[in-house]
Amino acid sequence: MARGFEVISQYRESDIKLPIRKTALSAGYDLTIAQDITLLPGKVILVPTGVKAYMEEDEYLGIHIRSGLAIKHSLSLINGQGIIDADYYNNQENEGHILLPVFNQGSELVIITKGTRLAQGIFYKYLKTDNDCVNNLRSGGFGSTGQ
Repeated sequence: MARGFEVISQYRESDIKLPIRKTALSAGYDLTIAQDITLLPGKVILVPTGVKAYMEEDEYLGIHIRSGLAIKHSLSLINGQGIIDADYYNNQENEGHILLPVFNQGSELVIITKGTRLAQGIFYKYLKTDNDCVNNLRSGGFGSTGQ
């Protein structure tokens, strides 16, 4: 299976660009937004990317806001770093759509246009404990493991 990105079916006709690295030594794949958004001061909005990620079962995709945009506009991911698990891909609820929970920490409205590189995704390997015995897989979408 390896790892990569695909456009979700809802956005197939929307000219969504798959995430890419900008330089040979970049760790992150730039995630662009799928539509124009308005971020109100002091509020969180789930920003659609129009893409999903597939990866090996012992990997996750870490989501990080791009620093330039964050500094210029006082933006952050509300949870600091997002984690996309391998079993989020093609889940029943939202097909694995990567949504960015962006918080506008500033005092002014921020408008970001479709195609803006808002975040970056970095693939990571992770380890399990010796006595780990979880066998069930995710069935829902965003936030479903907390239910």
